[in-house]
Amino acid sequence: MPGLRFNVFGTLIAVERGAHGWQPYLLGHDGKRRRAEFEIPEFIAEEELCQYLADLFHESASPAHPEALQLK
Repeated sequence: MPGLRFNVFGTLIAVERGAHGWQPYLLGHDGKRRRAEFEIPEFIAEEELCQYLADLFHESASPAHPEALQLK
């Protein structure tokens, strides 16, 4: 499965399904990525990822970045 990308209140996050469950990465504006310092439980379904990330980072919401969206 190719990685999924999300804009979570202004933070770009990629999520890939690995051998040990979901692997989240923070995406830089320079095109680089680094392993995120949070975990996504293995039982979270693909269609639940955006809502899970929104719940996890809801305190980062602002008028400029009011929502979490899955990117195409």
